[in-house]
Amino acid sequence: MSEKFIINGGKKLSGTISVNGAKNSALKILAALVLSEQKCTITNFPFIKDTLDAIEILKDLGATCEINEAKKIIIVDPSSIKKTQLDSLLVRRLRSSIVFSGPMLARFGQVQMSHPGGCVIGKRPIDMFLDGFEKLGAKIDVNEEGFNLKAINGKLKGANIFFSQITVTGTEAMMMTAVLAEGRTVLQNCAMEPEILVLAEYLNKCGAKITGAGTATIEIEGVEKISGSDFYVIPDRIEAGTFIMMGLLTNSEIKIENCIPEHLGAVIPILERAGAKFEIGENFIITKPSKLKAVSITTHEYPGFATDLQSPYTLLMTQVEGQCIVHESIFEGRLFFADQLVTMGANIIMCDPHRIVISGPTPLMGKKLVSPDLRAGITMVLAGMIAKGSTTIENIFQIDRGYERIEERLKKLGADIERVNI
Repeated sequence: MSEKFIINGGKKLSGTISVNGAKNSALKILAALVLSEQKCTITNFPFIKDTLDAIEILKDLGATCEINEAKKIIIVDPSSIKKTQLDSLLVRRLRSSIVFSGPMLARFGQVQMSHPGGCVIGKRPIDMFLDGFEKLGAKIDVNEEGFNLKAINGKLKGANIFFSQITVTGTEAMMMTAVLAEGRTVLQNCAMEPEILVLAEYLNKCGAKITGAGTATIEIEGVEKISGSDFYVIPDRIEAGTFIMMGLLTNSEIKIENCIPEHLGAVIPILERAGAKFEIGENFIITKPSKLKAVSITTHEYPGFATDLQSPYTLLMTQVEGQCIVHESIFEGRLFFADQLVTMGANIIMCDPHRIVISGPTPLMGKKLVSPDLRAGITMVLAGMIAKGSTTIENIFQIDRGYERIEERLKKLGADIERVNI
């Protein structure tokens, strides 16, 4: 049975909202557990659709998982993993399932899996992963259904790998794969997101020898064995940024707690340039009512303006004085959601698949919308919250992929939002 959100807009918000654990960090640590045979207790775990799908992959492989959702804890024992084939139905539900292939290959010397599925936005060819695995000494057989990887002579070898384009998932996948390879691996043109550094720190705690994580060049000296350790999932910087946009859009004083402001990179400075006022502490941000002006942005790899925050920023710019350009330089088609904002009354002109011109401010009217993907989906929620009248959003499983019980959390701030069955 599918569900939808019904939102009555125009409500003033107030109060405190806590940021959950980072989706992209939790997903990668679940994959990294395949490298070990020891238990790991993960705290501050986000129980969202994507992480629950990743847990199902681990369980299907043979791992045992104890879940305490109330305390945001999961305990995983990967010692009983024996399978080397990932379930095709589970793999097709989760785009980032590709990250399981590297640890499986490193630990067992082989892996078989279908082509990953998941969100249409951000889909990239798996060539960069397969090229990296091949450089590390894997024999690759690709067909229409998926691919088989097998380490030549049962063991991977260290290699020099240059990423032709900066890739977060690719950087993490090659780093995890190389920790058990013989010899030295050098990764160049790496992504530098905080989640990568946290993953490297965890692996080093478990016996890996990784240096340079968080910079463009990462070096890994292969080791014989990876042990287990406990892991704390860092706060989700994208969720924090989304809540900041929400506070500014509703002109409300909202305290966003359990966050790491410095992980937001260029977002805070750009919003301050637009006129946003904040109180910023070590682990919180308070949005203040602000008079904003239009500021153009170009999305960029970290620490630039995050592509995952481009859609709520686009919405924000429809409500401020002036004209600006939003240039989406990372993902093809990520601006197409703007058509739905136009139906609500926004003044947005699409120049090409990567650039739009926004003129504001324009009042928005409630409409029937469809969530096309995770980040555009949460932007539809924010649009409904500031629109006049009622907004209905369908296909909300996309929003559930990244935002845990979002309607319950927003209602505590004063939003009028309900989840109903279709």
